[in-house]
Amino acid sequence: MSLTCGIVGLPNVGKSTLFNALTSSGVDSANFPFCTIDPNVGIVKVPDYRLWDIAKAVGPEKVIPTTVSFTDIAGLVEGASKGEGLGNQFLGHIKSTQAIVHVVRCFEDENVTHVNDTVDPVRDIEIIETELMLADLATVTKRFSTLEKQRRVNPKSVVGFEALEKVKVGLESGTLVRNLELTDEDRSGLADLHLLTEKPMLYVANVSEDDLLDPEANPHVNNLTAKVSKENVLVICSKIEAEISQLPDEEKSSFLESMGLPESGLDRLVKTTYRLLKLMTYFTAGKKEVRAWTVRDGAKAPEAAGVIHTDFEKGFIKAEVFHYEELMKHGSEAEIKANGLLRIEGKEYDVRDGDVMHFRFNV
Repeated sequence: MSLTCGIVGLPNVGKSTLFNALTSSGVDSANFPFCTIDPNVGIVKVPDYRLWDIAKAVGPEKVIPTTVSFTDIAGLVEGASKGEGLGNQFLGHIKSTQAIVHVVRCFEDENVTHVNDTVDPVRDIEIIETELMLADLATVTKRFSTLEKQRRVNPKSVVGFEALEKVKVGLESGTLVRNLELTDEDRSGLADLHLLTEKPMLYVANVSEDDLLDPEANPHVNNLTAKVSKENVLVICSKIEAEISQLPDEEKSSFLESMGLPESGLDRLVKTTYRLLKLMTYFTAGKKEVRAWTVRDGAKAPEAAGVIHTDFEKGFIKAEVFHYEELMKHGSEAEIKANGLLRIEGKEYDVRDGDVMHFRFNV
């Protein structure tokens, strides 16, 4: 499982600068280089110090991080849902993503024009969310019309009509799908529609260099956090991230230290989007490779095995498990076994973030 995120925003908010910094940041990794699939899609490794700690203890030939895939959507404008600025085409690109990163301009710069003349993050959010809702409404209305006709012929043959009607009414009243009171069953029945406003959204407040260390002094950031949950807002300076991404590895840490930053905004972005979907990481470790794998929080052992290969899940027998912290304490798998800490777990085992697992299966 690889986390996929779409990056959206109005023109000239710093969205492409951020995406270009992300793409550049991946080039320096010999173990998992940044990979461009399409001109607007990039894969970035998830920074996780535990992976490298495990590698030091095991000494593998290869180290492979888990990843996040980012899709850069051309700047949306008002009317995008109706095709303005090729909006429909670009909105279609994020239907398959799991989460949306919404870049919002929170900096003043007379040399960078704003599509609506003034900087106003709340207004900008409302424009984008309106376009996403209108795109969803078009999708839902089309399905609703089809099911309504089928329902007239045979009411019992139509499943999920009430949930679809609830979503349609909600969108018409200006409510995002993720804010509607729907059961898990309802949401599961709507999954094939890939509704944009049901996806979790992270707001990236793009600020100037001067505001990065004290974002609460920026009135635009304050207006943004008053509009949406503060925990869903990440403050970044795209300009600085672009500079960091061009530096050699050995210079990045000292540059961040000189700026008073503990880590880059891009690392924070990747980690935050990774957590946004309540995902976690487990590891496989051997002399051939040490690798990180993405799995949903609450996954059972067979599901985690299926992330590697569907045959692992189908033929799951058991999992040999120890935890990262146990490896750090005892230094090697041999010592973990000697101390009786290597566990044999079955199908009902709840995988923990940081587990190191070896699966036994039979197909």
